[in-house]
Amino acid sequence: MNTLGWSQAWAIARRDLHRQFRGLRLLLVCLFLGVGALAAIGSLTGAIRGELDAQGQVLLGGDFEVEVYQRPLTEEENAFLEQYGELSQGLRMQAMATTEESAAPVELKAVQDNWPLYGALALTDGRSTGAPAAGEAWVAQGVADRLSLATGDSFTLGTLPLTVGGIIAEEPDRLSEGFSLGQTVIVPLDVPGEAGLTQPGAMYETKTRLRFDGNYDPENVEEAVEDAFPEAGLDIRTRDRASPGAERFVSRMGEFLTLVGLAALVIAGIGIGGGVSSYLEARRAGIATLKILGATSSDIARIYALQIGAAALIGSAAGLVAGVAVTPLLASALGSLLPVDNALVIDPGALLRAAAFGLLVALVFAAPPIMRAREFPAMALMRSRVSPLGQGWKGAALPVALGLAGIAALALVGSPTPSLSALFLLGALAMLGLLALLGKAIREAARKWPRPSDPIVRAALANLYRPGSATGALVTALGFGLAAFVLLASVQTSLNGNIERSVPAIAPDYFVLDLPVDRLDEFNTMVEERVPGAQINSTPTLRGQVIAYGPEDNPAIVSEMEELPEGAWGLRGERGLTYATNVPQGNVLTEGEWWPEIYRGEPLVSVDEDLATAAGLQLGDIITVSVLGVEKTARISSFRRLDWESMGFNYVFVFSPNALADAPHNVAATVAFPDGAETGTLLRDLARTFPSSSVIEVGPILTEARNILDQVALAILAAASVAVLAGIAVLLGAIAAARAARIYDTVILRVLGASRGQLLGLQFAEFGLLAAILAGVALALGTGLAWLIITQLFEFDWLPDWPRILMVLAAGLVLVLVFAFAASLPVLRAKPAQTLRNL
Repeated sequence: MNTLGWSQAWAIARRDLHRQFRGLRLLLVCLFLGVGALAAIGSLTGAIRGELDAQGQVLLGGDFEVEVYQRPLTEEENAFLEQYGELSQGLRMQAMATTEESAAPVELKAVQDNWPLYGALALTDGRSTGAPAAGEAWVAQGVADRLSLATGDSFTLGTLPLTVGGIIAEEPDRLSEGFSLGQTVIVPLDVPGEAGLTQPGAMYETKTRLRFDGNYDPENVEEAVEDAFPEAGLDIRTRDRASPGAERFVSRMGEFLTLVGLAALVIAGIGIGGGVSSYLEARRAGIATLKILGATSSDIARIYALQIGAAALIGSAAGLVAGVAVTPLLASALGSLLPVDNALVIDPGALLRAAAFGLLVALVFAAPPIMRAREFPAMALMRSRVSPLGQGWKGAALPVALGLAGIAALALVGSPTPSLSALFLLGALAMLGLLALLGKAIREAARKWPRPSDPIVRAALANLYRPGSATGALVTALGFGLAAFVLLASVQTSLNGNIERSVPAIAPDYFVLDLPVDRLDEFNTMVEERVPGAQINSTPTLRGQVIAYGPEDNPAIVSEMEELPEGAWGLRGERGLTYATNVPQGNVLTEGEWWPEIYRGEPLVSVDEDLATAAGLQLGDIITVSVLGVEKTARISSFRRLDWESMGFNYVFVFSPNALADAPHNVAATVAFPDGAETGTLLRDLARTFPSSSVIEVGPILTEARNILDQVALAILAAASVAVLAGIAVLLGAIAAARAARIYDTVILRVLGASRGQLLGLQFAEFGLLAAILAGVALALGTGLAWLIITQLFEFDWLPDWPRILMVLAAGLVLVLVFAFAASLPVLRAKPAQTLRNL
């Protein structure tokens, strides 16, 4: 028997394919959502990574940067760097800008006259420029608004008067500077010294940037600098890592969003399988007729594969268009966090990858019903209402295997973290397998369950295991759909919990930096006189680098270690240090003993217990730190648990006073005002009385931090909603498919005298039984996945709001019953005589 050619098969397929894709709309919707999500995610993350790579030199302000605290680079260090190209010196610190009427904390950025080495500063008056002239400063719009400044006005920085040379519109290396505690003021390099801000012990950092004059590899230069100055405490960044924080954020967000897109596609795949099954079931008479007229099984597969393939292509294409269209909206939402243009972003690689994912998922889930239809004889198709078709998965094994292999290859090859993608794919397969086994278990349990006396419940129970029952498909669809609801609620509430804990409602009103040690009493008196009842907490502040730790007879040398122990971040680079007579407020001693109030023995140190565990430290071990180039060694006497949730002073290393008190240093203080207290001109007076100190208002900082975290949470919520929408579409499709399978049963029951109320009760009982069973499964699956996302991917704490999660799950159950009711109405309105004639 001759088979039809592709052109002949397409001619038949095209005639039968409804112009509005009736019967295949679920497939279209599912592919639209999944492909659209992946297209938008891939385009956005690709654009951001492209900007970070392309603008690495501009974002960093050079090809290479060396950062060090509380000192400039030495002549030897500068000479070593100059062999690679041109240097541009810089300094960063917190300071206070004042006028006669007000004061404002600022982030002071002192730059050499050749700044920036790449890019240009844009001012609001349209000028593109570099470093300000002597006696002038570029000020951020926020500083100008706070101090009522305009170009040409004067203000004071420390003890030095300056003139506003212009208002900053765009700062080329802003992103690489990281989170700031105030708006930027850019001044010439010598201003901090002339303003008296860099006294011994002052907290500042110098940033020396290098523009290569040859084709040097930044990694090789970094290795050379570290080998030449292993214990100098230098922090190095290169143009390839211009903004590590942004790159890490993009990487984590990209991984999460890609997994969300894949999850949406997996959920959509279930809908595709159900939709294709329903579509072919509705065309069983046509398939049987074609077989009677001589069509072979291959012809049937070819005709309906062409129909479904055409629908899949259109759904994927629509998803690609939607993904490209929505990318500017996502870019606008993240524009304040990341360097991304709000224009349309077309990334051919990302779009092709999204389309390939969609078509492969369609192949995997559509192949089984197509192969099942092609393998049955015409009479079996004709009798399918009363004698349902078998599963017939064997013929679909090859296309399903090829599709799964393609999906795995795309997920692993194109992923920045193949292990995470592989784990997700294995988890998705495990979930599908688990739900399939659960479906079988429910059918078996329903078959063996004692027959209830209520006829409606008895019929509903029988519907779960009778031949041709949709229990397996419904279990999979309901399980994934309800789990998507729980997952979204768990992720959202846990993120909100982290935001609430990380940005506390109760915090000090002022942070004061660089208070001279000998003027602390004067500061306390001034604050207490102006604001009675103010609570002041102060601590010495120093910077130092750990250079050795461990047993005294065999300490680990940090500079000789290729990689630090995981979690031992406190051993990396310059670190805040302090000394104290008593256990710091909010800290709890967990092991060891604190030194006496008057102590003159061997220098001691107390260490954060988490750092001690990560680094393998024991009581009696030694810690050697370099403070302003002087090595100081202390013995570990205790471990502490820190209160990171507070906004007080938390130091991983707290030394006994005799260990560090002789090093040049200043004091930092927090000030908390009573509720409703009037501060008047305190901020301005503090700036004038202590010109070398800087006062940071905590309120605006908390607001900015909360806004950033809210933006991140909103982006995650919006992305995760795609999976929920796919879950809703699958639920609708599964219920609609079940409705189509119920038409015959419903009509027979009506002929036998069943009322509409009884039939409606039957629907509610069946779906209610399934939903109740699957609620616990969805709760476990959804919260388990959310825990992995929150703790392993984003490295946040697991802080779900269980009452809200349970409310969302309950709402999902109600939604299932509402959908089931809506799907039942057309069945209840069906006329038995007309329906029986069409069977």
